[in-house]
Amino acid sequence: MYVARLSSSVRTMSTKVAVVLSGCGVYDGAEVHESSAVLTHLSRHGAQAACFAPDKDQMHVVDHTAGSEMSETRNVLKESARIARGKISDLAELPAEDFDALILPGGFGAAKNLSTFATQGADMTVDPTVSEKIKAFHAAGKPIGLCCIAPVIAAKLIPGVEVTVGSDVEGTETWPYAGTAGAIAAMGAKHVVTDVSQAHVDSSNKVVTTAAYMCETDVHKIHDGIGVMVSEVLKLAK
Repeated sequence: MYVARLSSSVRTMSTKVAVVLSGCGVYDGAEVHESSAVLTHLSRHGAQAACFAPDKDQMHVVDHTAGSEMSETRNVLKESARIARGKISDLAELPAEDFDALILPGGFGAAKNLSTFATQGADMTVDPTVSEKIKAFHAAGKPIGLCCIAPVIAAKLIPGVEVTVGSDVEGTETWPYAGTAGAIAAMGAKHVVTDVSQAHVDSSNKVVTTAAYMCETDVHKIHDGIGVMVSEVLKLAK
């Protein structure tokens, strides 16, 4: 187990990575900057990325200018297609045997559409299809990367896994979601404190996590931390 930092890229032309999105927009879907950073770093390393999302309705729709709920329904797969530029498939069709690694960007969609963490905390459930795919990759010994709030999903599904969401010190403006670390511990996982520019590698479970927008900081620091996560996932996929 170790904490990783940003380093030079390693070309991995033959590595195929499935990226699971949860909608489009931080408050009700996948965090756009995080999703873009994942795809950018995969491209920089020469990996082949393919996007997937569950074909289901979002928990709700949020007006991102006001932060208030809207009275409409949107589909997770169709919203995720905005980020994927239309090149996306139903998560149910993801064949784990055809890919070398799995990555889940964050955003509240991970806590609302891929799981129920936003409403149930440590008592959360995970979407059955999401659970099936993560367990399939883990059982096959293939690496899984998660950032921002998404590590709670690994905490729920993989007994004793080590993950990070950054800080565990509550009450600071820089780390407004630090209480998540307690929920991770309550689910039987281990939380490891890291800086936003780092990633934690649980080498025994092949799970790599980074805090991303669990931290209120500059976007380039978010981008760098995700770069570390992607790099470490690809190393484990060799």
